[in-house]
Amino acid sequence: MTPPLDLRPLNPFFRLPRLLADITPGPSPRADGQPLDLGIGDPRTGMPALGLEAMQAASAGWSSYPPFQGHPDLLAAAAAWLTKVCDLPEGFIEKAGRVVPVSGSREGLFFLTQAALTAKRHRLSPDQRPVVLLPDPGYHVYAGAVLAADGDPYFVRVDAAGGHLPDFTQVPDEILARTAMACFCSPANPQGSAASAAQLEAALSLARERDFLLVSDECYGDLYFGERPAGGLSIAAASGSLGGLVTAHSLSKRSGAPGLRCGFLTGDSAILDAVEGLLRFGGAGMPLPVQRAAIALLGDEEHVAANRAFYGQLMGLAEQHLGKPFGWQAPDGGFFAWLDVSGTHCGDGETAAKHLWREAGIRTLPGAYMSLSMQGEAENPGRPYLRIALVDAPDLVESALARIAALLL
Repeated sequence: MTPPLDLRPLNPFFRLPRLLADITPGPSPRADGQPLDLGIGDPRTGMPALGLEAMQAASAGWSSYPPFQGHPDLLAAAAAWLTKVCDLPEGFIEKAGRVVPVSGSREGLFFLTQAALTAKRHRLSPDQRPVVLLPDPGYHVYAGAVLAADGDPYFVRVDAAGGHLPDFTQVPDEILARTAMACFCSPANPQGSAASAAQLEAALSLARERDFLLVSDECYGDLYFGERPAGGLSIAAASGSLGGLVTAHSLSKRSGAPGLRCGFLTGDSAILDAVEGLLRFGGAGMPLPVQRAAIALLGDEEHVAANRAFYGQLMGLAEQHLGKPFGWQAPDGGFFAWLDVSGTHCGDGETAAKHLWREAGIRTLPGAYMSLSMQGEAENPGRPYLRIALVDAPDLVESALARIAALLL
């Protein structure tokens, strides 16, 4: 009997505890000296009161199964928000596509991969396997979803020379012929790079030409420093169609509410109909009180601007401590510092992560754990890097960054 697929080793947060298990952590910059977690990137700004109040007012909804297609008020709120922030023609989303609520963008991306691979299999010969194009390094859920759906991930290397963004136009023709889906994250996790309108337009044009789905993961889209990054919906609106495109959105980062488990997919109606069908069997469904909280949060931009300013302040502190000694610059968005430590005495992210844990009780994530194509190999594109989540109070982040710089130099 073939052993069952075990995806746990592909998850960086499954691997990280094993890396640090035999190391006693040193006293951290926290007042109590307890370990400081700068690895996972858990927003700590807190969900705004308006979201909590809306949820409490709708508490009767806990007694009902939630509709998988979403409450009409939530669908309208999501469409109105997207129309505003993406500068779309009025009614474009409703006419050209649809919105599907999901319990966090992670759930949506996972089920979307199942739907896209299933659809592609029907267009391939029996001896061909569908492919999904993935940025490498990138978000681990992409690859896990592909393997769970028995597809082939094709890793497109991203590095500093290419602006830390994937260029799918360089993928070999024989791979494109089998491609079911391509994942594009902007601002990117872990690098924070934002795609230009031209880059997104090229990716969408290729997807339509070669008959695959482009997924624009925009869960960090509200955490930008400068102008708002280009989004997939605004690019598609210029063509008057959402065909071949799905964008993923989440309230976890923009509203500091990761525990709310609230997001939505928007775009091509045909593929999203299939996603809804899968959710009706394997999805959790978004509880009605959560949907009411989401409606309130989507209708308010003041708390989002405050979150943006908060992370901008943390990025400024990171530039002060990491800029000159490491040549690091603040990214376009997000809340991660993607730090090249290859020139330090540690030499790579894994060694650096162990050193910081041992000496300062600071948990960080080795960049190699964000790369799934060549785990453990010297040529792993994430190997030189360390991902540092900048999510805590400014005074604590500044103390941590000072310790990190001193210990690595």
